[in-house]
Amino acid sequence: MSLLVIDVGTSSVRASIVTADASVTHTHRRTVLPSTPSPGFVELDASALAEAVLEVSRAALAEAGPVDAVGITNQRATTIVWDRQTGEPVGPGIGWQDQRTVMMCLAYQAQGLRFSPSSSATKLAFLLDTADPDRTRDLCFGTVDTWVAWTLSAGALHVTDLSNAGVTGLMRLDGSGWDTSVVDALRIPTSVLPRIVDSSGIVGPATALPGTPPIAGMAGDQQASLIGQGCTRPGMAKMTFGTGGMLDLCLGPVRPECEQRGSQGTFPIVAWRRGGRITWGIEAFMLTAGQAVEWLRDDLGVIRDAAESEAVASACDTTGDVWFVPALLGLATPAWDFGARGTLLGLTGGTGRAEVVRAVLEGVAHRGADLLEAAEADGACEIPTLRVDGGMSANGLFVQALADACQRPVEVSPVLEATTLGAAFLAGMAVGIWADEDDVAAAWSPRATVEPVDETDRDRWREACRRARGWIPELSALDF
Repeated sequence: MSLLVIDVGTSSVRASIVTADASVTHTHRRTVLPSTPSPGFVELDASALAEAVLEVSRAALAEAGPVDAVGITNQRATTIVWDRQTGEPVGPGIGWQDQRTVMMCLAYQAQGLRFSPSSSATKLAFLLDTADPDRTRDLCFGTVDTWVAWTLSAGALHVTDLSNAGVTGLMRLDGSGWDTSVVDALRIPTSVLPRIVDSSGIVGPATALPGTPPIAGMAGDQQASLIGQGCTRPGMAKMTFGTGGMLDLCLGPVRPECEQRGSQGTFPIVAWRRGGRITWGIEAFMLTAGQAVEWLRDDLGVIRDAAESEAVASACDTTGDVWFVPALLGLATPAWDFGARGTLLGLTGGTGRAEVVRAVLEGVAHRGADLLEAAEADGACEIPTLRVDGGMSANGLFVQALADACQRPVEVSPVLEATTLGAAFLAGMAVGIWADEDDVAAAWSPRATVEPVDETDRDRWREACRRARGWIPELSALDF
């Protein structure tokens, strides 16, 4: 048995075949970059995205042959609105990074409604105000998973799974459905909203693909990565190091007590829903991870590519007490501060290229330890082992620095991006390739396990973070 998985990231669309032994083959990728027409604006061409989904999916199927089901995983909270009859988008897709609705979020906050600028709620209200101010048109809203399912089903399916619905800002806190009080406050017609389905379960046929395989798995990217790394039991956690960094912790059937944010800056999430039963988790977030390495490459020119950072940093044994706080866009978990800024401390006449590059890698590792400590505190549990994926997981020096900062073993994912595996596991459980979550957990086999070898000065790190905070007081005063 085999599965087709469509993985829509921030900059590309991937289609892969996943077999019953969790091997990923026949991968086809197409770049679909967002645009930034104005500062703070991030948009995507939803029609181009749909074309890319069909192109890569058909290419993978042409090579591999028929599949038993389709899984979908996607960047979360990116918002698309289209005409139900024509299927044509009525405006640009608004990316999750887009900041155009910040003032709208603040205005609603004064009315007692809290929205994050990264969630879908105010983005949807903005698109409706632009395309349908009288709310008389027959329109559909969806995050990227919804748009992909619509595309694959030739317009027959208008659905989203609970893991994606849970980060729109439009859900009831208990995950039981759309919150009508919020929807009404934003003047969102309920007819616009997709039907919420299980993350694992047959939804309907992908009639736009050869063989019309059933769509059977859907999840947001971070939840898919959690499942893809076998973290299906309470107390298991993974961290993904991409442009930013996210730690997700599986908690089980009981929702965290906090409404929107825990005392240590983590958020409750729906990890997945299967058979109508919700598995809850929490998520901790860093705004800058791989972006710090991109800064070294693109802005400072001290490395030729990201892979070179490991070799350059290895040229010195220590940073020489140089510390880098990766706060290029501010600090998130545990203490959210949008006015914090990247900070490089401890420079001397003897500080060279190697020390700076090493300090950047170790700074991201320390932020990873911050996220782990916050998740353990808000989740009221101990995380004995951390699993990692994402681009920076290929950097051996960084992974060792992470193990040292966290003081626990780090298991490296066998695939660089575990999102594809997670969507495959969800679809595969629906069609019987894997029996249940325990079967998925047993399929985990890390590429490497890295044990801590040194202790790091976490107090020194916290002092560096203190100095990075509050650099732009106006932004530091914002709290979503």
